[in-house]
Amino acid sequence: MTTSPPLLKRWRRTLLALSGTALALWPIDPTPPPGKAMEGVLSRDFITIHTRNTPLTYYEGRQGPTGFEYQLMRRFADYLGVSLNLDDDHFVPTVLDAVRQQGDLGAAALPLESDEPGLIYSRSIMPMQPIVVYRRGLQPPDNIDDLVGLQVGILQGAGISRIMHELQLQQPALSWKEASDLEASALLRRIESGELDAAVVFEHQFRLNRLFFPEVEDGFKVGDPLSMAWAFPANQGLGLINAANAFLDELKANGELDQLITRYFGHDDYLEYVGARVFIHHVHQRLPRYDAMFREAARREQFDWKLLAAIGYQESHWNPTATSPTGVRGMMMLTNVTADEVGVADRLNPAESIEGGARYLRSIEQRLPESITGEDRLFMALAAYNVGLGHLYDARDIARLQGSDADSWEAVREALPLLQESEWYSKTRHGYARGGEPVIYVRNIRRYLEILEYVDRSQQQFHQLNARLADYPESETFEVVPPKP
Repeated sequence: MTTSPPLLKRWRRTLLALSGTALALWPIDPTPPPGKAMEGVLSRDFITIHTRNTPLTYYEGRQGPTGFEYQLMRRFADYLGVSLNLDDDHFVPTVLDAVRQQGDLGAAALPLESDEPGLIYSRSIMPMQPIVVYRRGLQPPDNIDDLVGLQVGILQGAGISRIMHELQLQQPALSWKEASDLEASALLRRIESGELDAAVVFEHQFRLNRLFFPEVEDGFKVGDPLSMAWAFPANQGLGLINAANAFLDELKANGELDQLITRYFGHDDYLEYVGARVFIHHVHQRLPRYDAMFREAARREQFDWKLLAAIGYQESHWNPTATSPTGVRGMMMLTNVTADEVGVADRLNPAESIEGGARYLRSIEQRLPESITGEDRLFMALAAYNVGLGHLYDARDIARLQGSDADSWEAVREALPLLQESEWYSKTRHGYARGGEPVIYVRNIRRYLEILEYVDRSQQQFHQLNARLADYPESETFEVVPPKP
């Protein structure tokens, strides 16, 4: 976490001491005054950031507010020594309008556009490469000529419109639709539903969302990368933007910015083992039969129902009559011993199986040492659900032998596969285990849970969006840019 620079602290102390005194008075310092924007932020003790409620920028996750740009916003507020106030009821065009009219800054995956009136931009945060995405089953487009005749959608204000107009000079027959009140995920949803054939979005947006839209494929890159930046009002002085640039420089220098980029946009290969297409099909076809059962069991055992549903899918693909060669059965694949332990009389009864699975997971979690906390505790409980508590404890012992933190899931995750090697399992109490399986087990459940959370969140946003757009016909949602004559 970064800390407030000394100069900002001096400004802050001086401004707060001047309550009731003209803010034009400044401490003797060779550095210019910060300007109206910085004065306002420091005097009221919070910064208002205009943003968007998207997976890229800001959303409410299981552990509270999160998102790539939210992490930057929160760090920047700490850097200034003020509180963070978010205004997230925006799309890109309204973010820019809010910055012009209300001030402070806009952080919403904004492209650095030097010709936007009334705005100035920070230094580049990360590159944004536009790409064409299209519906699976269509002839894969390889160039702009292949988009002629297709229903193509883009977002207004995202910087892509200018690129499309430049391309239209090369291919006058090119046409597309622009939306000012949608997000990238909404474009991908319209491609899956057949309302659009293709869209032009940023590569990182597609990478972040492709897990949830398995019928959408990526095509080819369009134009040169743009730069993500923060927007500031142009008439409020340079103090706030100078502070933002210094903050971003510091994050780049210490590697924290690269770590955040990797954390949010660097995991794209897991689609191969998650089986996203099959999973989403079952979310729509199978889960509705059992979702009330998962919710009831979750209420009783105080779990997130989506977590229990993710476990049920990993165990049986939501098949209540599933049976393994080793004799575990039912939706949550309980052994006879476990079923007796948690009071399940009929393992093939889906409600009983789900309730028993939830009760068993809670009993495992309660038996873990109190020193294991947060998500580490949940992930280890999931691993023990799969491989057993004894083998989990053995993996923790191996982590200790390696000098790692046995209370950290990251360390235990690295140790579990060693239970397959005689050099290590010979030193443990419970011996050999197929330790790679619980690692994949936990990984898959986390991804299934991620999809379920996205679907749940998207349904809520879909209803909210429909309510907001109820009075607007489709022609007002999309503005058609026709071919050039």
